[in-house]
Amino acid sequence: MKPGITGPGLQSAGLADIQGRLLLIRVVVLIIVGLLVVRLWQLQVRDGVYYRNLSHDNRTRSIVLHPVRGFIYDRNGTLLANSVPSFNLYVELGDVPDREALIGKLVKLLSLERSELTKTMETHVGGTPIRLKKGVSLKEAAIVESHRLDLPGVVIRPEFQRNNPEGGYAAHVLGYVGVASEEQLTREAVQGLPAGSVIGQYGVERIYERTLRGHAGRKLIEVDALGHEKRMISVDKPQVGNDVYLTIDFRLQKLAEDLLGEEAGAVVALDPHTGDILAMASRPSFDPNALSRGLRADVWNDILQDERHPLTNRAIQGQYPPGSTFKIITAAAALDTNEIEPADTLHCGGRFRLGRRTFRDWKKYGHGAVDLRKAIAQSCDVYFYRLGYRMGVDTIAFYARQFGLGERTGIDLPAERTGLIPSSEWKQRTRGEPWYPGETTSVAIGQGYVTVTPLQMAKVIGMIGNNGIPFQPHVLRGVWGRRGEWIDEWSPAQTVPLTLPAHQLEAIQAALAAVVTEGTARESQSSVVQLAGKTGTAQVVSLRSESEEETPKRFRDHAWFVAYAPFERPRIAVAVLVEHMGHGGSAAAPLAKELIEAYVSYGVDDKERTRVSLTRPSDKVMQQEPRRD
Repeated sequence: MKPGITGPGLQSAGLADIQGRLLLIRVVVLIIVGLLVVRLWQLQVRDGVYYRNLSHDNRTRSIVLHPVRGFIYDRNGTLLANSVPSFNLYVELGDVPDREALIGKLVKLLSLERSELTKTMETHVGGTPIRLKKGVSLKEAAIVESHRLDLPGVVIRPEFQRNNPEGGYAAHVLGYVGVASEEQLTREAVQGLPAGSVIGQYGVERIYERTLRGHAGRKLIEVDALGHEKRMISVDKPQVGNDVYLTIDFRLQKLAEDLLGEEAGAVVALDPHTGDILAMASRPSFDPNALSRGLRADVWNDILQDERHPLTNRAIQGQYPPGSTFKIITAAAALDTNEIEPADTLHCGGRFRLGRRTFRDWKKYGHGAVDLRKAIAQSCDVYFYRLGYRMGVDTIAFYARQFGLGERTGIDLPAERTGLIPSSEWKQRTRGEPWYPGETTSVAIGQGYVTVTPLQMAKVIGMIGNNGIPFQPHVLRGVWGRRGEWIDEWSPAQTVPLTLPAHQLEAIQAALAAVVTEGTARESQSSVVQLAGKTGTAQVVSLRSESEEETPKRFRDHAWFVAYAPFERPRIAVAVLVEHMGHGGSAAAPLAKELIEAYVSYGVDDKERTRVSLTRPSDKVMQQEPRRD
């Protein structure tokens, strides 16, 4: 043993060291226990309600499975509207603890508009998921999936979205779809649909909503605390909607719209025997794909405030003075009331005086001696001034209504307008004034108070070509059910023929043929088929410059042409209206001629095509028609 170190001292130092270590261990343990106690307090006391709610949220949830809408085809099986797969972004607000934080993350990750997201979440009512974005790209879907833990309540759902393969063609006929508003969901036609359902908002999509819609299904899933799906418990598959076949011939539809180009106007082509609408063009148009996939509020407002009114279907909603095309009505009324015979002549010196007023003919020095054929072929105003004055406005109104003017045709499209056929009773009732004889002279040539739609005038000329037999214009041809059978076909309504005798109709028909061979539309005479028709130039304003070139376009006359062909056995009747383009013979008639020649050149008898294709779709159609579960 070394000097200065004793045994008891060494033992005392070792004991003190052990006691120090034990004290340190006790302190560490106490700290750990303290931290655990604090954490337990946080979890059970301070945040207990929050985590209790989260645990409750790890439960089953029922998800609506929206059905796939039926497809829309033209009469020959050309696909006009289908549904294509799409990824959509949804959020379940009940799973979102901090909306502002979530909005910030979505703005950063997906470049969404903060104001739009805030507005959408604040205005949402009910416990259904909110669709934040349609048509999410694969890249965006991958971003969402990779940040699932940071995006509580946010899910990507595969769904179908409406698609028009031909873009804007036939847009006013087909229409577009959109998410049903709360107000719309209270209507009888869509009552009971789940919130977020897509319904037809316009055109065929709206009129045949129940047929196209199908039936929604449901999926029962288990979700975690963040609202993300863990597993599927059960599923009730949705039922696909039925397919709709239209009377439209897309070849003719496309040509009609291309002929109008950028000019505002409308073209209607129909079968005067069946009432089938073969083409219905309206310009300017819109892109139904853009509307069906959703628009920002500012873009939608721009469309609504567009002075050219692209959403207006001018074929059935545009109300225009018919101009000289109305002389067909005046002539029919004069013949049937025996005011004149076809061979009787009236003198036209270029003007017609009535009291202190002078009504001028379009031809300064007049047409001389004029019978019915020449009056219609040369569109003599004075001839019809005289006839109108003799008959009075109420007689003209009576015959105009026989042709279906002044009322809706009943076509299966929404928001059709009636036009206006004035009478003495109408003026007294609406304006509190008597009818003056001078006003009748204007009505007799399609001016004054009288207005019509292009569809109505197509019906008028079709009835003349069809020997006075009326028809019901329609766009539905048939409905093809999901079981592979025709479940609905168009059934025409009962109609009343014109009272005009056959020889009077033949006189008018011969005069309409002369319009094309020797009259105001002779430049549109066809070498392919014989046309019969009537030009019209509808005055927009009463005061104008001496020269048409000096007149601003918005004040120029509308150009009309109505026609049917072939003359002996009509297969097509056409009405063309081009806004502010001047004379019908030069601006409207060439369009009708090209359209009619194209249709005749197809070389297929329409009635035979109808009989065959309504038995079953062609093989081409069946290949385009995948069954959708």
